[in-house]
Parts: sequence; structure tokens; C-alpha cells
Amino acid sequence: MSHYKIAPSILAADYANFEAELKRLEATGVEYVHIDIMDGHFVPNISFGADVVAAMRPHSKLVFDCHLMVSNPEQHIENFARAGADIVTIHAEATQHLHGALQKIRSTGMKAGAVINPGTPVVLIEPVLHMVDQVLLMTVNPGFGGQAYLPEVAEKIAEVARLREKKGLSFDIEVDGGIDNKTIVSAKEAGANVFVAGSYLFKGDLQANVTTLKAALHD
Repeated sequence: MSHYKIAPSILAADYANFEAELKRLEATGVEYVHIDIMDGHFVPNISFGADVVAAMRPHSKLVFDCHLMVSNPEQHIENFARAGADIVTIHAEATQHLHGALQKIRSTGMKAGAVINPGTPVVLIEPVLHMVDQVLLMTVNPGFGGQAYLPEVAEKIAEVARLREKKGLSFDIEVDGGIDNKTIVSAKEAGANVFVAGSYLFKGDLQANVTTLKAALHD
């Protein structure tokens, strides 16, 4: 996949000013906004739900890339479809019925993604790769922003890229966690093409930081 995409994580933005933050993101030229949904059960943190996504939707034309870090994600899919999500990614570890949950996402017209944590083997999602528009590989353990990138996940990124080629598929490979101007190069070289970045982008000059990440991808 040659089209690289930066997906700023709204989790690192100013919660009191989502409308303004979305406008700031659009001005940088990014295509995606990554929205982390946490339930305090699958992960220890709590963020926000479909109602917040619905409130943001009228204020942005960005692709809403919703990452559900929740138990039993199939129970929430229709709510996110109504809220205006474009992509919903769900954790293989969070559902007993990954195939059925991905079917449900696709049936709403949204794009579907499968996510695995750093300690989860790629084989767990191999049977459903033909159903996904995106595979998200966590490059930190999920639940909190600001963690350090785990370099060993590069092997899993490369494994997913090899499976994609072997099966003749065309899904995106997304990475999330600890992405900065150095780690983005490692993830790209392993085969990723969508890069979630939160703390790195929102601490300091947002436009300059986006530009730095884009430059790192094209060096």
C-alpha cells in the first residue's frame, strides 16, 4: 500500500473544544481522525461513546476512524453507524464472535477493521482478513495515551503485510501507540500505511508536527 495516512488521535486533544480541534486537524491536511472508545472494562480507562461521535460529526468531513476498546463490541455497532462513524475497528480479544461482528459492521455500510494487542498472535485474525478494510496493530498496550512504542510489534506488522500479499488482499495496515517522527519510520518499513498519533501531535505546534511526520514517511 503506497498511500500513507496520518490519523491524529482525538484522545490527546482538548476535550472541551472538539469542534475547534477538528477544524485544526482539517487545516493540517490529514484525512482521518482516530477516535478511541474505551469502556473501563476491556481496558481500565474510560473515554467517550457514540453520543460524542454524533456530536462531532456535523463539524467535520474527516474520516471518523473509531477504535472500539470495549467488551462485546457487537452490542455497540449500530449506535456508531447512526453516530456517523466511517470505520469501526474491533478487538479480536473482545468478542467471542469476531466473524459475526465484522459482518455486522459491514452490513451497516461502515468499513470494518480488526485489532490485536501486542501480546496477541496474528493467527487469531488470519481467518477474517478477507472481511476487513483495515487491520490495526497496537504498538502499545491499549487503554492510555503517551506510552512508548514497542519495537517488537514490527515483526507482526510485517507478518500481516506478508499475509495480505499472499492472499491477494488490499486492506490498510494501521498502527497505534507511541508514534513519533522516529517510530513512524520503523512501522512504515515493516509494512504499515496508516499511523495513529496522539501525544506527539498535540503537544506543541500541531501543523508542524503533522508536517514532520509526513516528511518522515517520504524521506
